Amino acid sequence: MIRRIAVLVFLTCSAWAQDVARMEQVIQSYTANQQFMGSVLVAKGADVILNKGYGYANLEWDVPNSPATKFRLGSITKQFTAVSILLLQERGKLNIQDPVKKYMPDAPAAWDKITIYHLLTHTSGIPSFTGFPEYTKWEPLATTPAEEVAWFRDKRLDFAPGEKWSYSNSGYVLLGYLIEKITSATYEKFVRENILIPLGMKDSGYDSNSAVIARRAAGYSPGKNGPENASFVNMTVPFAAGALYSTTEDLLKWEQGLFGGKVLSAASLETMTTPFKNDYACGLFVQNKNGRKEIQHGGGIAGFNTQLTYFPDDKLTVVVLGNLNGAAPGNIAGNLSALAHGEAVTLQTERKEIQVSPQILAKYAGRYELRPGIVATMTVEDGRLMSQLTGQPKVGLFAESETKFFLKVVDAQIEFLKDSTGAVTHLILHQGGQDQKAPRIGD
Repeated sequence: MIRRIAVLVFLTCSAWAQDVARMEQVIQSYTANQQFMGSVLVAKGADVILNKGYGYANLEWDVPNSPATKFRLGSITKQFTAVSILLLQERGKLNIQDPVKKYMPDAPAAWDKITIYHLLTHTSGIPSFTGFPEYTKWEPLATTPAEEVAWFRDKRLDFAPGEKWSYSNSGYVLLGYLIEKITSATYEKFVRENILIPLGMKDSGYDSNSAVIARRAAGYSPGKNGPENASFVNMTVPFAAGALYSTTEDLLKWEQGLFGGKVLSAASLETMTTPFKNDYACGLFVQNKNGRKEIQHGGGIAGFNTQLTYFPDDKLTVVVLGNLNGAAPGNIAGNLSALAHGEAVTLQTERKEIQVSPQILAKYAGRYELRPGIVATMTVEDGRLMSQLTGQPKVGLFAESETKFFLKVVDAQIEFLKDSTGAVTHLILHQGGQDQKAPRIGD
């Protein structure tokens, strides 16, 4: 189904040619089996290494994706919301250590100790409305920020503010609501006038179900017989948590502007990129990987998955915007980042299975907690190690060594760790360029 490719590739010097060829192999490995359609950009500073579209912006009309295609960003929107809040702090309109109640006097008593900073860092304890059973009923309906806040304002907190980290779309919707209350303008207007226009991001904006937006991609989800049209989402619902659209080229302008000091003061940027809990800062994950600082965030919304990654040490930007739901954008971004840093990448199709004795496999059987409520259960069945995540079907694991295994249903690998006595204590899930450690919590 993926037949054409809209091409725009820049080779800044011959030294990049081999890297770009391998990058192409990586991306094509996902397009070949209909796991990815979208646009990809890799740049070092102002030097664009790769900028190209894959598959279709519209399958029904055979319109190919290109660097000019506009994609819904999903949660990449959150960093724009965080910048908006920090801009208001710079202008003396708020302080991120202020309690939410200072700007929302009618807030429930349970929110008394919740600060704006807690919302920015997903540590408020406010449950995410996208996890409520009612969410599927709300998703297609137009709503206002005040009505949306009412969905979660009276819910019990998941934990005391600042005590833990739990990703919450509610927190970022509430930030958008506060922006509108404080500025007496819409969130869309504030972002457009204070971020998009100053940075020259002419192909970015707040998505709309009614507006005609040139070169906007249609969104698709995997189906039994190939991609299907994604379900409908009223774009008033994701709001400040996920309603923006953009292009790969505009997001390069964003990264260059944000990290080039054109948007925030140095102090505000430091606040934005300093992790609080679980490697999360303000609208961004910030980690040190292989001795390098990585600043990134992904996004997911019906029909679209996205990934935006930045390495400040060498000013490397990797943008992967997909209009076919799945994990491919995160995996592609992780692999391209590794290649750009001179690391070797092994594609899923290049991995070779070896045989491991049932006695060794039996040592890995047990339960491993990836995060609260999400457990990977390992069992041995008919001589094969099987893995089952909470709420998902069992999948087989294939050994590359006695401690390293790979999946075939998705591009992911699992590595088991032992202590000095040889007891298995943890596993590490490698997926989408990220490493997630999970302690063993039981047999």
